Amino acid sequence: MDDANDPSSLRLYQVWKGTNRFYLGGRLIFGPDVRSLLLTIFLIMAPETFFCALVSPRLVNEFPHPVGLLIVAISAVFTACIMLLLFLTSGRDPGIIPRNSHPPEPDDEGDTSSISTDWAGSQSGGLGIPPTKNVIVNRVVVKVKYCQTCMLYRPPRCSHCSICNNCVERFDHHCPWVGQCIGKRNYCYFFMFVCCTTFLCLYVFAFCWVNIMKIVEADRCSIWKAIVESPASGILVVYTFVVSWFLGGLTVFHLYLIMTNQTTYENFRYRYDRKMNPYNLGCASNVREIFFSNMPSSKNNFRAKVVGDSSSIFNTSTYSGRPISPEMPKRSFDIETGKRQAVEAKEFEDIQSQIGSIGGSDRCGTHSRNSNWETTHDINMLSVESGLEHGIRDREKIPGDC
Repeated sequence: MDDANDPSSLRLYQVWKGTNRFYLGGRLIFGPDVRSLLLTIFLIMAPETFFCALVSPRLVNEFPHPVGLLIVAISAVFTACIMLLLFLTSGRDPGIIPRNSHPPEPDDEGDTSSISTDWAGSQSGGLGIPPTKNVIVNRVVVKVKYCQTCMLYRPPRCSHCSICNNCVERFDHHCPWVGQCIGKRNYCYFFMFVCCTTFLCLYVFAFCWVNIMKIVEADRCSIWKAIVESPASGILVVYTFVVSWFLGGLTVFHLYLIMTNQTTYENFRYRYDRKMNPYNLGCASNVREIFFSNMPSSKNNFRAKVVGDSSSIFNTSTYSGRPISPEMPKRSFDIETGKRQAVEAKEFEDIQSQIGSIGGSDRCGTHSRNSNWETTHDINMLSVESGLEHGIRDREKIPGDC
């Protein structure tokens, strides 16, 4: 086991800024709601156990020897495949984009023409990072957003998961049933998991009905008496019927998303049926992209040792709730100082002009010295108060400046 107290032996998963949970030394990565995975396993294993223990023995006796055993074997194999797909979906990197340790500088963003014109038009030389910029996807201009948490411009189809606190590539949704984000690297496993679970529910539903009908034929009784004789069959019929509607609808919905090359997030937020979908390459190409393309490797090596001071890994300062780079407070301070100096110089010129005008008009008066001294004293007091106000404002704007 790694010594967490030794900075030289810390690994990336030990200083990870997301809310993920790691197991087996960073080899398995789950979401923060990994406990819900236990509920999902129970909802799958419990009915399968009842089917194999209470329903299948009668089916084995009613059907010829190889057929009866094959009925039980198929359900067991499908359950094993479902468990494997479930862990492949929930226990791997869904496509997390590594976050930056500081915001990108303007020079790092390349051509400034890609910056959103709305933001560019509202800025007049101020310091800041554009909230969006334009990229071209299949000859269509797509806006990508800047993530304040990960301090990067999200790639197309990437979104920040508020539950896992990570930017996920080709983000589909965060599934509480598997306790993990569904993204580019596990969407295929997620879809196969949903399909296989749907097939298993229909399989158990069908053979529970077969078992009930066999009891009706053998005992020449009503369906209700057959259900009383085999209550496990009746319970499983109701359970699998309800679950099949939910999983069947989910399977059909994701089939539609795959054929149109959409994600759940895009479908609910952007509604590509009202505008052209830049990612739709045709039904055949869309299906090939999901099932027959190479699985991209993870962009994070969670077991890699942290280089340098672990306390400064992904260390960011916050200003008004937004992460900023270490250089930005200094630049902001310089800009504010320059503005303050310009205002003070202008105020000083106004004061001098007022003193000159007042002094010139009072030379002919009998109380010129007293009035001039009183006016100068009031102006000096006003200048001192103005300076104090500037100092207080500077301290409020720069809380770390002592």
